[in-house]
Amino acid sequence: MSQTTNQSWGGRFSEPTDAFVARFTASVTFDQRLARQDIQGSIAHATMLARVGVLTDEEREAIINGLTEIQGEIERGEFNWSVPLEDVHMNIEARLTDKIGITGKKLHTGRSRNDQVATDIRLFMRDEIDVIEVELKRLREGMIELADREADTIMPGFTHLQTAQPVTFGHHLLAWQEMLARDHERLLDCRKRVNVLPLGAAALAGTTYPIDRHVTAELLGFDRPAENSLDAVSDRDFAIEFTSFASILMMHLSRMSEELVLWTSAQFNFIDLPDRFCTGSSIMPQKKNPDVPELVRGKTGRVYGHLMGLLTLMKSQPLAYNKDNQEDKEPLFDAVDTVRDCLKAFADMIPAIEPKKDSMYEAARRGFSTATDLADYLVRRGVAFRDAHEIVGQSVAYGLKTQKDLSEMSLEELQQFSTIIEQDVFDVLTLEGSVAARNHIGGTAPDQVRAAAQRAREALSLLQGQA
Repeated sequence: MSQTTNQSWGGRFSEPTDAFVARFTASVTFDQRLARQDIQGSIAHATMLARVGVLTDEEREAIINGLTEIQGEIERGEFNWSVPLEDVHMNIEARLTDKIGITGKKLHTGRSRNDQVATDIRLFMRDEIDVIEVELKRLREGMIELADREADTIMPGFTHLQTAQPVTFGHHLLAWQEMLARDHERLLDCRKRVNVLPLGAAALAGTTYPIDRHVTAELLGFDRPAENSLDAVSDRDFAIEFTSFASILMMHLSRMSEELVLWTSAQFNFIDLPDRFCTGSSIMPQKKNPDVPELVRGKTGRVYGHLMGLLTLMKSQPLAYNKDNQEDKEPLFDAVDTVRDCLKAFADMIPAIEPKKDSMYEAARRGFSTATDLADYLVRRGVAFRDAHEIVGQSVAYGLKTQKDLSEMSLEELQQFSTIIEQDVFDVLTLEGSVAARNHIGGTAPDQVRAAAQRAREALSLLQGQA
């Protein structure tokens, strides 16, 4: 083999790779992020090879000690990454050979870079999913606690961004929590399919060495080895599934962000965010901008892009491994970083929200938010719903003309639209009466909100126990 060709595959080549092509095809500038997982997988692989007699115990110990020293070099920033060596795997293997000699070259026995990188990515994703899951749990816990505290805080509920019916701030927060609960389940479900071992599939057809993939799987904490060697090296479904989870989660965070941005505006004035989550203006001294939710809303698009990029990357690939798959890492890494950081920001910010209760209450009084309660009152007194709907519509028209809310009208004013209405109607026309009347599971009654918060805590604890 020419000394100017790559040591992992250059034996059949008569000239070195073009310098530009070497840079163009190299991945070490970004896949060095997998170094810890690569070393972890190599230690398990060497341990397994020794157990089946492919390596001696002495060779295994030399390899493990050398890899451990290399891990230290990387962590201290002393490792010299080489673009000509292409990727994280060959950089580490070359350094290992430098340190322990020919024994370092035996490490690659029974495996390929194809199953090696597939294993590294799965190890990386499993680690990152566990970190993301902690942040998601922290956000849900903070949201549930805030909802419990604000179970009595009345605010307007909206459809079409128009005042619809009164709800409570706690009830609204628990709606956000339900979104996150589904995301949490999706994340843990995705982890199950991440946690399958590709190592041992080699390039695509397995290996002739007497390896024991169950041993490797156990050493690395995988649930099982992959069943098919062709699929094992070429599968990136788990990456697509993660970015699908990430896209749905970011969509939910973006919806929350939109409401936070609206609620902090002078026009709504529903909440205040602590200064540490906001910035000011370089020209307008009065400004307090909700930058964290705005930026989360903006970052959602890049995660969507990564999902589409990975789907497009895989859509035309024949079995088994293709160089295209080198392009899976950068979008996946960025999606992981974006989701983790957005969740951390929200988990810190949401519990610190300060509701402006008087503003919320006053807003709920506007827009005839108890109109449906009046219709329900009439139905309970024997009026057909469509007729009740017409009566209330006439009452609202009168309120618009006189600039009176339904609760501000006198009994005589209401009775001009229906003589069935009596003094007890005012029990349902108040905001408090409206939210309290919806006293069923999933309803807005404060006691139901508190009960829902407790169920959410229990469900979160149960989900955590199953993880």
